[in-house]
Amino acid sequence: MPTPRVNVLGVGISVLNLERARALLAEAAARGGKGYVCVTGVHGVIEAQADPAFRRILNGSFLTTPDGMPMVWCGRLAGHKSMDRVYGPDLMLEIFRHSCRHGWSHFFYGGAPGVAERLKQRMEERFPGVRIVGTYCPPFRPLNAEEEADLLRRVAAARPDFFWVGLSTPKQERFMAAYLDRLEAKILIGVGAAFDFHTGRVPQAPRWMQRSGLEWFYRLCKEPRRLWRRYLKNNPLFLALGFCQLTGLKKFPLDPPENTGLRPPSKKAGAPAKPEAENP
Repeated sequence: MPTPRVNVLGVGISVLNLERARALLAEAAARGGKGYVCVTGVHGVIEAQADPAFRRILNGSFLTTPDGMPMVWCGRLAGHKSMDRVYGPDLMLEIFRHSCRHGWSHFFYGGAPGVAERLKQRMEERFPGVRIVGTYCPPFRPLNAEEEADLLRRVAAARPDFFWVGLSTPKQERFMAAYLDRLEAKILIGVGAAFDFHTGRVPQAPRWMQRSGLEWFYRLCKEPRRLWRRYLKNNPLFLALGFCQLTGLKKFPLDPPENTGLRPPSKKAGAPAKPEAENP
């Protein structure tokens, strides 16, 4: 049965906390089905307003987790008091903490050159005995035919339980939706900047800023040239549209997606796809 969702401006955010997300992913890995997980906050919800195809990707996921505190607050306003933040870097650590006991394997896709390999080393040091069966650093453009074939071969040989995607939104979500049935991996999870955070390449906001909804301000101060347009546009727009939804001034229908929950394992990988397979 699909996990309940809260309608946030037409995007279905899964009613979750970190423990519940880990339990659902453990069950999914054990069942052997296929699905992708979107870790979504204000940026993803606003991107979806002008991009119906991207909105369908978010709503067609196995889980779309409440990555930012505004998603959590929307859920609690809707009556889901146990709903809490399921932040990409935290979700990755939570899954890795339980990996050795369950025998889960992992594959890292994304990041700047050398980051995925560095992440592999860091995770193996932090979680002795964990199985990281491959890494792949894509170019800053869509994969060509040769690169795509190479990726498919590597993943087919490794057959990971969890395929972690470290691109930016909406690139990583489009990649996962396009490649879900082609990659011989069970669960694809888009975690954005988690690769950079866990390797120490980019500093994380203090926990109190994360919990108070101020992580965006910390990141803006650290990377103003890259992020100022995103935050100065998205945050005011989210507040304005959220007010319209809350007061009923505007309706944001949550169309039920055709594919929710887990899909059965693919019988054959390699169908054509045209994703945006780029780095952040």
